[in-house]
Amino acid sequence: MNTDVVIVGAGYGGSIMARELARAGKRVVVLESGPAWDSKDLLSSQIWSRRLRAGIAQYRTAGEDPVGIGFNVGRGLGGAGIHHYGGWFRMHAGDFDVKSRYGQQLDWPLSYEDLRPYYDRMQADVGMSGDAKAEVWRPPGKPYPLPPLPLQRHGRILRRGFDALGLRTAPAPQAILSRPYKGRPACTLEGWCDAGCSSGALAHPLVTFIPQAKRAGARFVTGAHVTKVLSRGGRATGVQYVDARGRRETVKAKLVILAAFTLETPRLLLASADGGLANSSGLVGKYIHVHVLLTTFGLFKERTEPGRGPVGAQLLCQDDYDPAPAAGGYFGGYQWLAGTAKKPNDLAGLAGARMELHGKELHSFMRDAARHLGAMDCIGTGTVRKENALRLLDERDEHGVPICEITHTHDDDARRLYDAAAAQGEEIMRAAGAREVWSGSRVTAHIMGGTIMGADPRESVVDEYGRTHDVENLVVSSPGAFPTGAGVNPTFTQVAWTLRSAERLVRRWRDYAGR
Repeated sequence: MNTDVVIVGAGYGGSIMARELARAGKRVVVLESGPAWDSKDLLSSQIWSRRLRAGIAQYRTAGEDPVGIGFNVGRGLGGAGIHHYGGWFRMHAGDFDVKSRYGQQLDWPLSYEDLRPYYDRMQADVGMSGDAKAEVWRPPGKPYPLPPLPLQRHGRILRRGFDALGLRTAPAPQAILSRPYKGRPACTLEGWCDAGCSSGALAHPLVTFIPQAKRAGARFVTGAHVTKVLSRGGRATGVQYVDARGRRETVKAKLVILAAFTLETPRLLLASADGGLANSSGLVGKYIHVHVLLTTFGLFKERTEPGRGPVGAQLLCQDDYDPAPAAGGYFGGYQWLAGTAKKPNDLAGLAGARMELHGKELHSFMRDAARHLGAMDCIGTGTVRKENALRLLDERDEHGVPICEITHTHDDDARRLYDAAAAQGEEIMRAAGAREVWSGSRVTAHIMGGTIMGADPRESVVDEYGRTHDVENLVVSSPGAFPTGAGVNPTFTQVAWTLRSAERLVRRWRDYAGR
């Protein structure tokens, strides 16, 4: 098969790239390893929603703080974007140059102002709900096109705790419709974001970029497991893949875009050439980083109705977002996402709030929590260092690609951030009137890095647009390019950055792909 562009992965990065390139008249083929999901496959069920996540047999974890993988992986058209929670937050201006400002972590090769117009355009494209004026911490940008989602009982109760401590809150900005928008319905607030949102109120790729890309002529091939990026003479020539019937196939292309899962892209690059493809810096697979994730819980006498509302959050607080060393002496900041909807089970469910309970004690807790639980998540600055990395092992997966091991250990700053957030979160819960308060264990969220961007080819893998320094027609389109993650969920920055990169690619097609 010959084409202009072959894209590996059909999540946000792949589907936005496919839309923009197909609209520019390019022949686009997107290879996706999972099934050809359609909106009718998205059922409001915890059991059925598990189909949306891929297996993780090709990954091993190591280190003192292993990266949580399974909850981050997507399977099929839409990728992890199908089951993400719709919390779209802008990075702050100071997040892009923390090395220059504070001597910590790494700088980005671009600024907030470079991304600002793309944040604005993407929120209008998909239909975001929120209150920009209430977000006193929000950097400059256009107002959201839709008003915020209605605050539910859970959010109103937790807001009391923030108010009592003098902490400011705002409606959490969501890529979820509070009103009908562009033919999609408003959210019913039933808390099924994790199951893919069968109504289409959540702006996942199946109801936004994939149908738009298809209408523009892009072709999506599912059940296609890419095993190698082909190259010759310093240029990418296409990819090899194993199709749904187990046959080995090749797609030849003028341009190759890797938009797979964050860990899959460096794995594929390392497996595609001796020493790794696009790896003259030796940094492919290095600087894997994640967010600090901590959940604080409370049980209240009054009903909280914890199953209602968006899963991501009803309220946002960024009063402790500034990463400059605080009273606790650590570098890093965080945000609170309060009023997160909870179903009975799975990773973010009620049962996970008290994992030490079993039998009658668990049943008793579940009956209580289903009516009276309050919950909020801390998302905070993680650890960025070269030693947190991915490497190939000798063992291979069913398609012949080496499996990999990801090592990750937090630094002292991240550990102190966890402790500070837990103390504050429990104080907020008590101030809100909780009769019992506790915090969950120290876990991770949002995998980034492994193919970081930078201006210096010796210190990075790709440039500010995702093009690899070594191979001019090979592009990365995933949060793997993020040199840091700041303290906000990465999806909004990912889609804004991808649109910026795609438009440059279209404008300078010959510089990338030749004639």
